[in-house]
Amino acid sequence: MNELSMARVSAARSARAAGYCAVTCVRGLTLAVLVPVLMYSAVLCLVGVGLLVLPLELRLLRWLADGERKRLGRWAATSTTPAGPHGRRRLMAVLSDPATGRDLRWAPGMMVVGTVLGLLGAALFLFPAAVLVLVCLWWLFPADEPVRLMLNVPIDGWGSAVYVGVPQLLLSVLLALFGPPLLAKLEASVSRWLLAPSAATILAERVSTLDRTRTGAINAHGSELRRIERDLHDGTQARLVSLAMQLGLAERTLGSDPAAVGPLLARAREGAEEAMAELRDVLRSVYPPILADRGLAGAVSAVVARCPIPATVELGELGDLPSQAEVAVYFAITEALTNAAKHSHAASVAVTLARVGGMVRAEIIDDGRGGAAEGHGTGLRGMRQRVEAVDGALGVQSPPGGPTVITVECPCES
Repeated sequence: MNELSMARVSAARSARAAGYCAVTCVRGLTLAVLVPVLMYSAVLCLVGVGLLVLPLELRLLRWLADGERKRLGRWAATSTTPAGPHGRRRLMAVLSDPATGRDLRWAPGMMVVGTVLGLLGAALFLFPAAVLVLVCLWWLFPADEPVRLMLNVPIDGWGSAVYVGVPQLLLSVLLALFGPPLLAKLEASVSRWLLAPSAATILAERVSTLDRTRTGAINAHGSELRRIERDLHDGTQARLVSLAMQLGLAERTLGSDPAAVGPLLARAREGAEEAMAELRDVLRSVYPPILADRGLAGAVSAVVARCPIPATVELGELGDLPSQAEVAVYFAITEALTNAAKHSHAASVAVTLARVGGMVRAEIIDDGRGGAAEGHGTGLRGMRQRVEAVDGALGVQSPPGGPTVITVECPCES
């Protein structure tokens, strides 16, 4: 990369940091209004009025804090997951949310730190332009009050504008290139320290998630066993019973009418082939052989090729994946394509599959009518249980009118 390209990259990075700082400053000024209002409403709780307005104000605070959490990943070392809106309206329920305490801790800190650092970062980015204007327009200032910049040296002529103004202009450019990114990182680090849950909270949330996903995995496993038992009982077992009866009939007929044995044996052979085919279908539903033969990429390509509606697939580099992650992602994509074909009235489906860091991520988008929800059937609920059983996550966005976007993320690191 040549020097010009490096300069452009540094300038673009500084511009992004300055924008980040400007948003931080606006957010700090907003909190400068909201924090006193929260304190006043807390006092009004003594007379009952605050019990009504304080939950609404805490919802607004959560919205601001989650906005900060979402953008922390741009400059902080690690991102922070948004806490999400409050699920209940009562004050005690809102206060019992562990994230509310972190929101209240973040608000006064960001009111001061965010406003100061944000304003300073945005000002540093604009500083070279201000220096350039002042150096070039030195003649507009009175002779007894000349322009004085960073070094407090007066600029009262074109000579001093060159040997005093130019070095300070270069210094201001350096400050503009490296100051805003440093301030953005500092602000993001402070916000993350205030908003991120403690190690004990993370552990408690992890235990709660594992307990919930374990329950879902047990339920999904039980449902899967019942389905397999039902398929074997209604399908394969019935075929085998019919096969045994036909063979018994052929055995009894062999002595009295040998000519009739041939058709009976032919029907018995057909029944045995049908039973084998149904048994293979049951086994495929447990662990598709195509995953072992062709891997996840090949299996997904085959499923997309068999989709009843036009479908495309975009495959990224996957590498070696754990078998449980392959199975979860494969069945999630299969179920999503089946739902799109049956219920969405979609004209096309697009599937994207790639490895992103330590996660394998699949995205299925159809242009159907939308409105998909977990409460409308067992498909999405079964997908979520299967994905969460391997510590993954399922996201569903399906507004009325479409499109429907289903994302599946499963960890793929040992």
